[in-house]
Amino acid sequence: MVSNRLSKVQKHITKKKGKNAALHENSRDTHRLQSAAARDNKLNRLTAVREKQNHPYLLRIKSFQSYTMEHDAPLTVADIQAMIEDFLGRDDEELATLKAGRRAGRPPTTRETLLKQNQTMEQGEYASGFWVPDLEDLEILQKLKGWDGKWASLATLRFARISKDEKKKDSSFPPKGLS
Repeated sequence: MVSNRLSKVQKHITKKKGKNAALHENSRDTHRLQSAAARDNKLNRLTAVREKQNHPYLLRIKSFQSYTMEHDAPLTVADIQAMIEDFLGRDDEELATLKAGRRAGRPPTTRETLLKQNQTMEQGEYASGFWVPDLEDLEILQKLKGWDGKWASLATLRFARISKDEKKKDSSFPPKGLS
């Protein structure tokens, strides 16, 4: 991905020097190109890390969006808890097949270990408060149905933390700790 800064510097240098002009190894223009390229690489790397961190939350919201497509009325906390428990059990079949395919006495595969760790983490989050859209509000339910799948457009939704013991607590976007 070529960013705006690098393309601007390249355009300026070719405009000044010409299309076929060679740059000296230690010239100012070479340093400008190198620093612009380094900055773009850093920004691309940070963007990739941020997208990787946000990916599980996007998958969570997409699954709740698909769960709520048939609902027209606001949901109760018990309905939301049923959706959460359905979401938490999404990898149970894959775990069972991985465990059944393993010979007796063999250690679990990496995939099986990762799935178990993910389930344990999500179960712990559910015990303290699972981060979901606030589906008790009709307006938020309609916005979730029309959500385009982008992280930035989640800022228009309101979120809550729903715990196992049916406690609901308002939360913030993006999710931070137990907010």
